[in-house]
Amino acid sequence: MNPTIQPHSGAWVTFTYASFAGSAFLVGIGVFFLPIDLWMKGYLTMGIVMLIQTCVTMTKTVRDNYESSKFVNRIEDAKAERLLMEVSKAA
Repeated sequence: MNPTIQPHSGAWVTFTYASFAGSAFLVGIGVFFLPIDLWMKGYLTMGIVMLIQTCVTMTKTVRDNYESSKFVNRIEDAKAERLLMEVSKAA
């Protein structure tokens, strides 16, 4: 395991799951009690579900791009360090 990466605490993970569940529940209740036709409620629910799905996808993509750039930088740093060591040995 990489020592520079600090894992999230259990309390933080629980908080994020509870926040997501609470907000989804409250929005669902709000849509359910809106004084509108059933098809409008269905449309709003579909939009909410798609919004949640795209937020998850976007978050994963941003995180993947960040992690991949870190890995590439580590490889380049290792190559540069190896080159410097070879140059210092030759001198």
